[in-house]
Amino acid sequence: QVQLVESGGGLVQTGGSLRLSCVLSRRTANVYAVGWFRQAPGKEREDREFVGTITWSGGVPYYADSVNGRHTISRDKATNTAYLQMNSLKPEDTAVYYCAAGASASWDYAQYDYWGQGTQVTVSS
Repeated sequence: QVQLVESGGGLVQTGGSLRLSCVLSRRTANVYAVGWFRQAPGKEREDREFVGTITWSGGVPYYADSVNGRHTISRDKATNTAYLQMNSLKPEDTAVYYCAAGASASWDYAQYDYWGQGTQVTVSS
């Protein structure tokens, strides 16, 4: 079973940047992709919004239109860590951000089997 631990969230002003980290442990051989999702205040788990994903082996990223050009996803296989670099942050980016591991590089949260605990990102106006 894969375990994921996020870190790097916090409070930032509009236009600022944050880098989230997601450390994977145990049995990463079965991980095809690591995705990033966010859950805005008042939203349910099934409403988690796709932010982007990256294939673990090849390091190919895919992004949601809402963040494309502002955020960058990368991964370091040597340290089993995935990153979400967020730039030009807006108040509407405020959410709990989750990383997840799964068998496909999908936008659909249901395709990811393992989830981290989430990290809060708050963007002040």
